[in-house]
Amino acid sequence: MHQFLIVPLVVLVLAACATGRPTSQRSEFEDIPVPKGLTLEPGKSTIIESPSVKAARLVYRGRIEPGSLAVAMRTTLEANGWRNVSSTTTGQHGAMQVYEKGGNSLQVQVWEGLWYTYVELTASRATQPARQ
Repeated sequence: MHQFLIVPLVVLVLAACATGRPTSQRSEFEDIPVPKGLTLEPGKSTIIESPSVKAARLVYRGRIEPGSLAVAMRTTLEANGWRNVSSTTTGQHGAMQVYEKGGNSLQVQVWEGLWYTYVELTASRATQPARQ
């Protein structure tokens, strides 16, 4: 009888260990860091590429306090050469930040949902067309 209870418990614990470790996310733009603990929401994200422009709207979620996440985003972006153009607090639990770097633009929006904190990165970058 105890065997039937132990096996499901072991499986549950192993599954929790396998998914409980936050990993660093890859961004579509190498100079836009994504903090650990955030997971990409593919169904809410869009990437558009053409020969001359790459644009993306990437939505991530995680269990991070919105205020500290907004500060972490600003700190890491500025360390990667992004210049803060404006920052606005959009309420008790949200922030909007706008950056530029070499003619490229980035907008960061942080807000708190019911269970998660969300970060939306909207970026555009001019790319050079391939030479023929």
